[in-house]
Amino acid sequence: VPDPAAAPRWEPQPLTYQELQSERTEVPVSRLLEETALGRPGSEDSGCGELVWVGEPVVFGRADSIAGKYGVWMKDPEPVPPFTRGNTWRVDTVGTEVRQLFQYEEAEQLARGYPAKVHILPRPLESTGAVIYRGGLFFQPRHSRSVARYDLRGETITAEREIPGAGYHGQYPYSWGGYTDIDLAVDETGLWVIYSTEKARGAIVLSKLDPETLEIRRTWETNIRKRGVANSFVICGTLYTVSSYSAPNATINFAYDTATGTSRALSIPFENRFRYLSMLDYNPAERQLFAWDSFNMVTYPVRLSRA
Repeated sequence: VPDPAAAPRWEPQPLTYQELQSERTEVPVSRLLEETALGRPGSEDSGCGELVWVGEPVVFGRADSIAGKYGVWMKDPEPVPPFTRGNTWRVDTVGTEVRQLFQYEEAEQLARGYPAKVHILPRPLESTGAVIYRGGLFFQPRHSRSVARYDLRGETITAEREIPGAGYHGQYPYSWGGYTDIDLAVDETGLWVIYSTEKARGAIVLSKLDPETLEIRRTWETNIRKRGVANSFVICGTLYTVSSYSAPNATINFAYDTATGTSRALSIPFENRFRYLSMLDYNPAERQLFAWDSFNMVTYPVRLSRA
């Protein structure tokens, strides 16, 4: 029997994890999309459009140690063999040296808690902004303003690039803190990074990345304060933000359209069932939002209007 004393202990260290306890009050939002919020039958399959509805969260699994209070879980919308769209991935992100990437054959295995494999990342990962896309884990290495690509087959880092001027390690996080300065996202059009800079004065900056080299293809500067929102994701080239990480009845409160370079206020209901949303990402293949809400791995169905 292995000696339990020899096993590495999960030591929750509150001082090593930044949380912003004060939440910003919600901005009054327009009722712009209220009349279309019911969407139209069949609109789920109509390709790209505007987000008009987010359904109730469905729980897939629960983390069973303090290390899983915050985390990230994901599927690859464009997997590379031997991986499939069924493969599910997870990182528990509480701790100073977060290196374990858990691989599951499917979401059901994740719910039972037994990974098929554990990858040990060559560099520790910072926060909950990672995504899996085209056979790679894209993540922010700890204490850096860089983004790296870890190849899931070769189990090595194949690209790493600094995001010029990006705030990191608590400069421009989302409202809950958690060093969420640099957040990666995937949509129908590819790979994005969401961050802020001193030049942007804390407003969200959005850049499109080349998934092989991590070169920045194009950048947009929004007028949405990053610390003023709880999280964000991208659908069909539009950035959407969430008003609160802890209010049970939050809203999707802003949208920034990269095609027009304009933002608008929204009021789409969004439920934080477990009152602590630390990760939110869109999966274009599943047409769902994946979220981590206080130890719980959940998905949300979405509906888009006809483009």
